[in-house]
Amino acid sequence: MIRLSRRGARKQPHYRIVVIEKDRARDGRSVEVVGTYNPRTNPASVELKRERIDYWKGKGAQMSDRVRKLVEKAAASAPPPLTPTPTTEEPTAAA
Repeated sequence: MIRLSRRGARKQPHYRIVVIEKDRARDGRSVEVVGTYNPRTNPASVELKRERIDYWKGKGAQMSDRVRKLVEKAAASAPPPLTPTPTTEEPTAAA
């Protein structure tokens, strides 16, 4: 399962987005850390390792509701991937 693991002091939460077995404790030993979430910044900061999240989803890992929302929001706010602009070159007609 991909879910949040709480870190930070009392009333100063900071979260790791982790891959962890479903029946383990919230802050228990995780398999892999795939991102971070800091709700105390304005706006809240989210850092994700997209390729690792996709890898674990391919292996059958399910995301918690909160992580799913964070991933969707981060994908919507991310800049679009760079694509080369097509150049239309007109062939020169040699008559």
